Amino acid sequence: MMSKITIDYQAEGDIFDIQRFSLNDGPGIRTIVFLKGCPLSCWWCSNPESQRRRPVVMYNAADCVRCRCCESACQRHAVTFMDDGRRHFDYQACTGNGDCAAVCPTGALVMKGRSIRVGELIEILKKDRSTFRHSGGGVTLSGGDPLMQPDFAGELLKACKAQGWNTAIETEGCAETETYLRLVPYIDTILMDIKHMDPEKHRLFTGVSNELILNNAHRVSAFAPLTIRVPVIPKFNESEEEIRAIAEFAASLGKVRYVHLLPYHSLGENKYRMMGIEYKMNRLSAKSLSNKELEKYRPIVEQAGVSCRIGDES
Repeated sequence: MMSKITIDYQAEGDIFDIQRFSLNDGPGIRTIVFLKGCPLSCWWCSNPESQRRRPVVMYNAADCVRCRCCESACQRHAVTFMDDGRRHFDYQACTGNGDCAAVCPTGALVMKGRSIRVGELIEILKKDRSTFRHSGGGVTLSGGDPLMQPDFAGELLKACKAQGWNTAIETEGCAETETYLRLVPYIDTILMDIKHMDPEKHRLFTGVSNELILNNAHRVSAFAPLTIRVPVIPKFNESEEEIRAIAEFAASLGKVRYVHLLPYHSLGENKYRMMGIEYKMNRLSAKSLSNKELEKYRPIVEQAGVSCRIGDES
């Protein structure tokens, strides 16, 4: 127990989901807390609702009965219905207050995102403490990128450690370097994405360059072992050359547990339709990849001197 650490249980942050009984986001059986906010806008992102810090409205047209209750409830006039019954939603005008979803009789409108205090969240997580104890699992912070809310994430990690739980974070590597170094003592496992070694191609497909990410990987790996995650994406980094470059970079770092290759899938595509935004991977006619298709990259990673895992391997 880390009883001497001061913890602010009143610290408040924004989350959009809590997922229990996960097996692929750290050791043992884990509960994942998904925090809002991400500096990247990856074309293939499975959680586009995570990118904005404020809550977002998701709309399932199949469940809509065109009662227009949402139109009447929205004081910002973000929701309007056309003469032909089609619904128009202005995301720029939306404040995310949830008035529209609150009056929807069919659940066609769903709010993604809510504020919560560390103390309240710990009480929810305590429901799984027996599972953590018997499986060697714990709590993983994901997103988005949880370190886009560094103060909240920090207090939550400290509170988890005070409970004796194993902790992990999944990060895009874009937070301030000092944030990682400040929170390392409270993190048992760091899962960091390295998507591409070329800064311009990285910027094209994610919206940001990779310089800070690569620098953070070097700095943080000097203090804590990293698991390098690589989403393998068609027409982006799905080639022997790109995977070799990432593996060689991983081998140059201070401490790396392994490189984890994750096959591209389009399971999040429907979320883009529900948010009224473009799923850019359709521009590439990209098809989902299987674990088997990534096996050809295993020897490339291992030849660089780094262990390799693929897909749901544990």
